[in-house]
Amino acid sequence: MADTALTAPPRSPLSQAAGRLAAATRASGGAVRLAELRFLAQINVRLDAKGAAADAVGLALDLQLPLEPNTVVHGGELTALWLGPDEWLLVGRPGAQRELESRIREAAGDEPVSVTDVSAQRTTLLVTGSRARDLLAHGCALDLHPRAFGAGRCAQTTLARTQVVLVARDEPRAGFWVLVRSSFAGYLTDWLLDAATEYV
Repeated sequence: MADTALTAPPRSPLSQAAGRLAAATRASGGAVRLAELRFLAQINVRLDAKGAAADAVGLALDLQLPLEPNTVVHGGELTALWLGPDEWLLVGRPGAQRELESRIREAAGDEPVSVTDVSAQRTTLLVTGSRARDLLAHGCALDLHPRAFGAGRCAQTTLARTQVVLVARDEPRAGFWVLVRSSFAGYLTDWLLDAATEYV
């Protein structure tokens, strides 16, 4: 019987674009920084926000799931994004998927909960720099002014006609995460690189 185990290391959807992203960052002189955050764990969780499972899962993860629409909560190396009244996306360090899934299922016990590893579905682009908001505003219909979409906010939206989850990071000068489906990551990267030429 043939050995079907994977022997090749995982390859990110944007592995071929790393050099171009770095070159655009250098050319902008700090106005825009573009990079891929590879292989982040991403777990989709659905449960009753008012049920016992929500509190138990929050305790197990050492963070409370955000209840305010389009907000983000951090706890250690874990970030929880509100996607809907009963839906969240947990983003963690690479390789943490199984541990997170196990902790959530164990904490929920017999309560109804849906836990899905979607790590391979998307990759994450980091967009930072003094002109990051301007760059994203070229292709996003959201009002990205800090008063409307400040730190700790997230939204399911479109960027350059591509569906994304956009996250305004909390840390000073941390910019944005753009979570995009792997199949559209190359297109969106090309669009960002083209739009970034304005700042070179």
